[in-house]
Amino acid sequence: MDRSEHVLQENYREFESACRKVGLRLTHQRLEVFRELAKSTDHPSAEILHQRLRRTIPTLSLDTVYRTLATLAGHGLINKVDTIESQARFEATMDRHHHLICSRCKEIIDFHWHSIDAAPLPEEIKGWGRIENKNVVVYGVCNKCLP
Repeated sequence: MDRSEHVLQENYREFESACRKVGLRLTHQRLEVFRELAKSTDHPSAEILHQRLRRTIPTLSLDTVYRTLATLAGHGLINKVDTIESQARFEATMDRHHHLICSRCKEIIDFHWHSIDAAPLPEEIKGWGRIENKNVVVYGVCNKCLP
């Protein structure tokens, strides 16, 4: 087993443990949606996940994929990637990172920005309330899309 396969297997075990911890049944559909998402690097939408999963689960409905993603995101088991697109995108990567999005081809790239992660919040928002997450989404045009 290579390193990437080992990492995926560990992600599956952590997912199963996290589901049990929050009292979420480990259905076949939930496991397969998570597995497909965990091996994806392109931050797929529900529609793309549905197309990929229909190859192995022909009876899987798009509604089931939507409900599964909403349930998993609601329990903090996957991330919904914030974009300006109307179509939500998802990822199973839970480590601290940010996103770079091409405004033309919509490709999403993960990146780390440790100085932003470590930076204190601006004074004017410190009294706002409890901040639960700090993330940066950078938009631009990737080299593949530049003329």
